[in-house]
Amino acid sequence: MALTGIQIYKLLPKTNCGECGVPTCLAFAMSLAAAKAELAACPYVSEEAKTELADASAPPIRVVEIGTGERKLKIGGETVLFRHEKTFINPTGIAVLVTDEMSDEDVAGRLERFKTLEYERVGLTLRADLFAVKSLSGDAGKFEALVTKVKSQTDGGIILMTEDPGVMEAGLKVCADRKPLIFAATKENAEPMAALAKEHGCPLAVKGDGLDEVSELTTKLTEGGLTDLVIDSGARTIRKAFEDQVFIRRGALLKKYKPLGFPTIALPCEMTDDFMQETLIASMFVAKYGGIVVLSDIQGHSLFPLLLARMNIYTDPQRPMATSPGIYEIGGPNEDSPVLVTSNFSLTYFIVSGEIEASRVPAWLIIVDTEGLSVLTAWAAGKFVGDIVGISLKKSGIMEKVRHKKVVIPGYAAAISGDLEEELGDWEVLVGPRESAHIPAYLKEWKA
Repeated sequence: MALTGIQIYKLLPKTNCGECGVPTCLAFAMSLAAAKAELAACPYVSEEAKTELADASAPPIRVVEIGTGERKLKIGGETVLFRHEKTFINPTGIAVLVTDEMSDEDVAGRLERFKTLEYERVGLTLRADLFAVKSLSGDAGKFEALVTKVKSQTDGGIILMTEDPGVMEAGLKVCADRKPLIFAATKENAEPMAALAKEHGCPLAVKGDGLDEVSELTTKLTEGGLTDLVIDSGARTIRKAFEDQVFIRRGALLKKYKPLGFPTIALPCEMTDDFMQETLIASMFVAKYGGIVVLSDIQGHSLFPLLLARMNIYTDPQRPMATSPGIYEIGGPNEDSPVLVTSNFSLTYFIVSGEIEASRVPAWLIIVDTEGLSVLTAWAAGKFVGDIVGISLKKSGIMEKVRHKKVVIPGYAAAISGDLEEELGDWEVLVGPRESAHIPAYLKEWKA
């Protein structure tokens, strides 16, 4: 039975050292109870407490890490079936497939797209995460050469795909230091693959012919000391793969069935020859409940909507999506460019910045921290008022970047103009349009 936050707190050292990443032991205990932290983050917990807290603090689906450094990918750790219950935690990893029978041109194209298809949204960098390097030839030398090429030309995570332990060993020889995912251990090769995973300290994917076989394999491997596992149910039809994903999540969360308590990998690239259908299947697994999806290729028109869907699904539904406060330069503004201010609700930012870009008038956009609330809601809550907006403008440093003394506020926030002028002193506060669609026409008439 899971322990409450208070029960966990009684077993912690109560030093309030903050080394776990939160300021107090009570806050850490609450995070453990909510499965949002791991006990290993506390450096001073006793061995007796570790034993007692092990089951209570472990998420029902184990967190598995693939890769190293800034591009390390975490999957698993989920605690709910539906996003609205709490939140999904670790976003689905998106992988692109290369094989040792592809032409150099095809491989180079995927490597280039992997590096260049990156998008900035809400202060986040959206991009694919992994390369799935697959041996089709069965030639250890060709596989090793391809792995070497991928490793040298990208800092993303790597999945090594072959069921031949000898070929897998050749790939690990050149990239074990990047902690790749070994794919895959089956009923036939489980022992040598497990030995390679132990030797190199890498996570291991388990592939079975159905969930019964998968459960037998994960049980055998965990009894042998391997815990960083990823499940491939073996299904390659859309319906069966979807059913397996749901069954694995429900089994781990509702039934506490430990043999299925691991993140999953899904392979849309093996379910269809239609690239756009493949993208659609991948979006299904992002929502239900793939830890990794492997695509045959990535293109901007398919990857971008997939990344946006992932971003939206893996945001906390109890917190509004917010843009980082500060100065945003749109269109290369100079010291005579207009200064506009708005809230940090991400939708507001996207709409306002988009209209400024459409105007082709370079401008400075100041984002005020309103805790993710829109302008009217923030104004009603006292978070977008004259003194707060004035302080934000002063702290932003915009006054050193322009030689005029004018700021444009949203039309629906006209009521704050008097207080804002008082806060800013000799600055003139201009009331902009109420509707964002009118911003381009307004800016074209603006004069410093």
